Amino acid sequence: MYGAELAEIYELIHRGRGKDYLQEAAEVERQVRMRRPDAASLLDVACGTGAHLRCFDELFDEVAGLELSEPMARFAQAALPHVPVHVGDMRDFELGRTYDVITCMFGSIGYLLDESALVGAVRRFARHLRPGGVLAVDPWWFPETYRHGHVAGGMVTVGERTVSRVSHSVREGAASRMQVHYLVADGASGVRHFHETHLIGLFSRAQYEAAFTAAGFGVDYIPVEPAGRGLFVGVRSAG
Repeated sequence: MYGAELAEIYELIHRGRGKDYLQEAAEVERQVRMRRPDAASLLDVACGTGAHLRCFDELFDEVAGLELSEPMARFAQAALPHVPVHVGDMRDFELGRTYDVITCMFGSIGYLLDESALVGAVRRFARHLRPGGVLAVDPWWFPETYRHGHVAGGMVTVGERTVSRVSHSVREGAASRMQVHYLVADGASGVRHFHETHLIGLFSRAQYEAAFTAAGFGVDYIPVEPAGRGLFVGVRSAG
């Protein structure tokens, strides 16, 4: 899971690669307002360093974050000192309250790896939503859209710091295994290298929809951004 080294440069990398957090958050809000116009409170699950959460903070009256990685949660909290950022696992968190909206962005749901964990997490989300509340999930790639052997790379310079990222991803059973290497250089500390491995589940559209249904949601798949993977949007039943 994401450690302190990556937390420090996470947003720098992805913004440099063209990720538009504000546009993605605005699309989620648009989908939410179509289903619950009066939505006021939002919990962003797997909020990372808070990039989407900062955007949601401008769009909803009350927001909170949940993040498994403590270094990531610390960055999010520092960026949003007025917002609760909880350290917890999407599979078993308990916050003792409900929200109008729950989001899970940037393919983070794929870290659950197996279908039973997926269903359990979506049920956990339902427990934290008010009746008629909206769940928006940005999935990881579907098995048929995933590209085995995919290589990606990029470099960004901000101020005196340059960061280079190269990744290689292969299919491993029902998951993708992605090796990511980083070079970080600045005048004070020179060049350092570190790498991480991410194992991310390749769930089908039908598996996502079944998990939503099992948790009491009506669900739509919206083939829009973020990241070209689309968006699952569900409304919790009133029962």
